[in-house]
Amino acid sequence: MLQSAACGFGYLAFADLLTRAYAAEQASQGESHHYESPLKPRAPHFAAKAKRVIFLFMQGAPSHVDTFDYKPELVSSDGKNVGGRTILAPQWKFKQYGKSGLWISDLFPSVAQHADDLCLVNSMFIDNPAHPQATIQLHTGSARFVRPSMGSWVVYGLGTENQNLPGFITINPPAAVGGAQNYGASFLPAAFEGTPISGNAREGLPNIAPAVAASLQRRQIDLVQSMNREMLRRSGGENPQIEGIIESFELGFRMQSTVPDVMDLSKESKQTLEMYGIGDDETETFGRQCLMARRFAEAGVRFIEIAYTGWDQHTALHARHAANAKAVDKPIAGLLADLKRRRMLDDTLVIWGGEFGRTPTAQNRDGRDHNNRGYTMWMAGGGVKGGLRFGATDEIGARAEQDKVHVHDLHATILHLLGLDHERLTYRYAGRDFRLTEVYGNVVKGILA
Repeated sequence: MLQSAACGFGYLAFADLLTRAYAAEQASQGESHHYESPLKPRAPHFAAKAKRVIFLFMQGAPSHVDTFDYKPELVSSDGKNVGGRTILAPQWKFKQYGKSGLWISDLFPSVAQHADDLCLVNSMFIDNPAHPQATIQLHTGSARFVRPSMGSWVVYGLGTENQNLPGFITINPPAAVGGAQNYGASFLPAAFEGTPISGNAREGLPNIAPAVAASLQRRQIDLVQSMNREMLRRSGGENPQIEGIIESFELGFRMQSTVPDVMDLSKESKQTLEMYGIGDDETETFGRQCLMARRFAEAGVRFIEIAYTGWDQHTALHARHAANAKAVDKPIAGLLADLKRRRMLDDTLVIWGGEFGRTPTAQNRDGRDHNNRGYTMWMAGGGVKGGLRFGATDEIGARAEQDKVHVHDLHATILHLLGLDHERLTYRYAGRDFRLTEVYGNVVKGILA
């Protein structure tokens, strides 16, 4: 009926009719709605070291023994048979960098210049060696059930600093492994779900420009929201789906004036663009994404994820890992340098890593298989110790042995750095309290600054 009315009256006339109907409703009922955003900033449980997170997700699983986990034994054992498989030496040379002397391979020469800011966690492990399950568990804490994503939990706990932007943004989310589940809110209110942005940083957000004048659009939204709130009232005052719709309308309206400006990189200096590798075909795309992440962080977004896919090298390890590292190395180094010069690194937690690592043995001669038993992720800023190599795999990098860090421990530590107690950050659903870390997880105190 509404559609036919709109066709008969014309769009603007129909909008005016709706506006007058809304005004009459307000006058007759004397209502005064006060909207309070669920994304409003909230105090942490205790003093936080980090205010925000930038997660650089390398989907497909980079080889830790070729990047950040130096294993001299692999070099001397090259070609030996172990359990029916052949040891494959690191395909790139390792060197020591910085005052800390961290060992980093030639794959990441630019990131290596920030060695004294890096905390290498060389003893990570996760439950499943399959990409979809490990990716989902890394993002949500569970590979078996649909659960809220890490970013959603963070925004649920802390809100966000800029009410004109989403609290959680994911750039180039990996569609093939978990899809929207990696940034979904599950049973948390829909307002805490991540907002996906195209991997092509030039495109921005679709449909962000208003179709009509802002004043008219505001009146239209007010009418629709009055109906939504009436439905919410009739449902008992609590309904996550309706509340999520209300918030999406409000946030969408506010975003129109803010998002285009934040995503406009033309105001950045030539020096900054070059620092991120923008202007070079090999680093252009990821460089733009990293710079956009810094701009979102600076504008008050609480949790930002950038994914770079294609690290699954069962063959062509040398060629593909080299190309992948070339695409991300300079942009990541630019991001760290830019955060540091803006005095943002101290309260921004930067995380790098994939869903698991790769075997120290060869597959198809020039490849490595999945390895969930031991691998490396690194962090920088946000309250972690820089220049630290924490934990260790065995002598060839096959499994974590010293100071093992499970993905639940990683989540507990991230929340701790943000001032959140992972055991207290809970949500009541289906008769019990849920949390990101399930019933597990310990804060990795050895990496805290």
